[in-house]
Amino acid sequence: MHGSADAPAGARELISIQVGSQLFALDIMRVREIRGWTASTPLPHAPGYVLGMINLRGAVLPVLDLSARLGLPPRSPDASSVVVVAELAGRPVGLLVDAVCDIITVESAQIQAAPELGGGGPEADFVRGVITMEDAIVTLLDLDGALPETAMAA
Repeated sequence: MHGSADAPAGARELISIQVGSQLFALDIMRVREIRGWTASTPLPHAPGYVLGMINLRGAVLPVLDLSARLGLPPRSPDASSVVVVAELAGRPVGLLVDAVCDIITVESAQIQAAPELGGGGPEADFVRGVITMEDAIVTLLDLDGALPETAMAA
C-alpha cells in the first residue's frame, strides 16, 4: 500500500544545502546526520579544502569545506555553520555548509546535464546535473567524486 508521502516511481529525494549564495543538492540516502559545527583537529598534509578531523561518537571523520572543494571562496566556520555527515565511497565524511534548506523530490526528467564549460577540473567530477526550481537553480552533486582517492587513503 502506498501512502501519499511516498515518492512516485522514478522520483528521487534530495536534500538541498546552501553554500555561500548557491544551492546544491545531495542524495538523501547518502546523508547520515546533520549537526552543528564543532572545532576540528587539523590533518597534516591534507588538501586545502580539508578542514580537519572531528570525533563523531568515537569515529574520526574528515571534514571538507564544500565551498573550497567546489572552487568557490573558502568558508570560515562559525556557530551558524552546519556539518552534513554523508557517506562518500562507503566512509562517513563531514561536509561544511552554510545551511540545510529543504528536502526536495525530483523526477529524473527534471535533472538536466550541467552546462559544459570546457574547464573540466576536479570540481567537474562531482557535479551530476542541475535542477531548475521556480526561484533558483540547484546543482546536484555526486558525492563519490568529492574526494580524490589520495585523500580517502589519508
